[in-house]
Amino acid sequence: MPPKKPEDIQHMVDMLKQGATLTELACPACSSPLFRFKDDTLWCGRCEKRVIVVKEDEDAEKITSQAQLKALENTILSKIKVVEEKIRKEEKVEDLQKLNAVLTSLLENLEKLKQMNE
Repeated sequence: MPPKKPEDIQHMVDMLKQGATLTELACPACSSPLFRFKDDTLWCGRCEKRVIVVKEDEDAEKITSQAQLKALENTILSKIKVVEEKIRKEEKVEDLQKLNAVLTSLLENLEKLKQMNE
Protein backbone atom coordinates (compact mmCIF):
# COMPACT_ATOMS: atom_id res chain seq x y z
CA MET A 1 0.00 0.00 0.00
CA PRO A 2 1.16 3.58 -0.55
CA PRO A 3 2.42 5.65 2.39
CA LYS A 4 -0.09 6.70 5.03
CA LYS A 5 -2.21 9.66 4.01
CA PRO A 6 -3.51 12.34 6.39
CA GLU A 7 -7.02 10.87 6.13
CA ASP A 8 -5.64 7.48 7.28
CA ILE A 9 -4.16 9.12 10.36
CA GLN A 10 -7.39 11.05 10.99
CA HIS A 11 -9.42 7.84 10.79
CA MET A 12 -7.10 6.25 13.37
CA VAL A 13 -7.52 9.29 15.63
CA ASP A 14 -11.30 9.02 15.23
CA MET A 15 -11.22 5.37 16.28
CA LEU A 16 -9.30 6.30 19.42
CA LYS A 17 -11.88 9.00 20.16
CA GLN A 18 -14.61 6.35 19.82
CA GLY A 19 -12.97 4.35 22.60
CA ALA A 20 -10.81 1.95 20.61
CA THR A 21 -7.40 1.00 21.95
CA LEU A 22 -4.25 0.66 19.92
CA THR A 23 -2.92 -2.92 19.90
CA GLU A 24 0.50 -4.39 19.22
CA LEU A 25 -1.00 -6.24 16.24
CA ALA A 26 -0.57 -5.22 12.62
CA CYS A 27 -2.97 -5.55 9.70
CA PRO A 28 -2.05 -8.54 7.52
CA ALA A 29 -2.97 -6.56 4.39
CA CYS A 30 -1.21 -3.22 4.96
CA SER A 31 0.86 -3.61 8.17
CA SER A 32 -0.88 -0.66 9.84
CA PRO A 33 -1.71 -0.94 13.53
CA LEU A 34 -4.92 -2.63 14.58
CA PHE A 35 -7.40 -1.09 16.99
CA ARG A 36 -9.57 -3.03 19.46
CA PHE A 37 -13.06 -1.76 20.21
CA LYS A 38 -15.03 -2.40 23.40
CA ASP A 39 -16.93 -5.24 21.70
CA ASP A 40 -13.52 -6.95 21.26
CA THR A 41 -13.48 -6.52 17.47
CA LEU A 42 -10.24 -5.57 15.75
CA TRP A 43 -10.19 -2.96 12.98
CA CYS A 44 -7.49 -1.70 10.66
CA GLY A 45 -7.36 2.10 10.74
CA ARG A 46 -6.01 2.27 7.23
CA CYS A 47 -8.03 -0.39 5.40
CA GLU A 48 -11.10 0.48 7.48
CA LYS A 49 -11.97 -3.20 7.68
CA ARG A 50 -12.51 -5.67 10.47
CA VAL A 51 -9.64 -8.09 11.10
CA ILE A 52 -10.04 -11.53 12.60
CA VAL A 53 -7.03 -13.08 14.31
CA VAL A 54 -6.85 -16.86 14.07
CA LYS A 55 -4.54 -18.77 16.39
CA GLU A 56 -2.54 -21.65 14.95
CA ASP A 57 -4.72 -24.30 16.57
CA GLU A 58 -8.00 -22.73 15.39
CA ASP A 59 -9.90 -23.38 12.20
CA ALA A 60 -9.77 -20.16 10.14
CA GLU A 61 -12.75 -21.15 8.00
CA LYS A 62 -14.90 -21.84 11.06
CA ILE A 63 -13.99 -18.53 12.70
CA THR A 64 -14.62 -16.57 9.50
CA SER A 65 -17.97 -18.30 9.09
CA GLN A 66 -18.94 -17.44 12.68
CA ALA A 67 -18.01 -13.79 12.11
CA GLN A 68 -20.11 -13.67 8.94
CA LEU A 69 -23.07 -15.23 10.73
CA LYS A 70 -22.75 -12.71 13.56
CA ALA A 71 -22.66 -9.82 11.06
CA LEU A 72 -25.76 -11.21 9.35
CA GLU A 73 -27.49 -11.57 12.72
CA ASN A 74 -26.74 -7.93 13.52
CA THR A 75 -28.14 -6.87 10.14
CA ILE A 76 -31.35 -8.83 10.72
CA LEU A 77 -31.72 -7.35 14.21
CA SER A 78 -31.35 -3.83 12.84
CA LYS A 79 -33.99 -4.55 10.17
CA ILE A 80 -36.32 -5.91 12.86
CA LYS A 81 -36.00 -2.58 14.67
CA VAL A 82 -36.83 -0.69 11.46
CA VAL A 83 -39.92 -2.83 10.87
CA GLU A 84 -40.95 -2.45 14.51
CA GLU A 85 -40.86 1.35 14.17
CA LYS A 86 -42.96 1.19 11.00
CA ILE A 87 -45.50 -1.10 12.69
CA ARG A 88 -45.76 1.29 15.61
CA LYS A 89 -46.61 4.19 13.30
CA GLU A 90 -48.76 2.35 10.75
CA GLU A 91 -52.54 2.41 10.96
CA LYS A 92 -53.66 0.83 7.68
CA VAL A 93 -54.53 -2.84 8.11
CA GLU A 94 -53.17 -3.81 4.67
CA ASP A 95 -49.81 -2.21 5.38
CA LEU A 96 -49.71 -3.77 8.84
CA GLN A 97 -50.25 -7.20 7.27
CA LYS A 98 -47.33 -6.61 4.87
CA LEU A 99 -45.11 -5.45 7.70
CA ASN A 100 -46.15 -8.47 9.76
CA ALA A 101 -45.10 -10.77 6.92
CA VAL A 102 -41.70 -9.06 6.72
CA LEU A 103 -41.27 -9.24 10.49
CA THR A 104 -42.21 -12.93 10.52
CA SER A 105 -39.66 -13.66 7.81
CA LEU A 106 -36.94 -11.74 9.63
CA LEU A 107 -37.68 -13.56 12.90
CA GLU A 108 -37.64 -16.95 11.17
CA ASN A 109 -34.28 -16.15 9.59
CA LEU A 110 -32.93 -14.96 12.93
CA GLU A 111 -34.00 -18.24 14.54
CA LYS A 112 -32.30 -20.23 11.74
CA LEU A 113 -29.09 -18.26 12.28
CA LYS A 114 -29.18 -18.96 16.00
CA GLN A 115 -29.61 -22.68 15.30
CA MET A 116 -26.64 -22.59 12.94
CA ASN A 117 -24.51 -21.02 15.67
CA GLU A 118 -25.27 -23.81 18.15
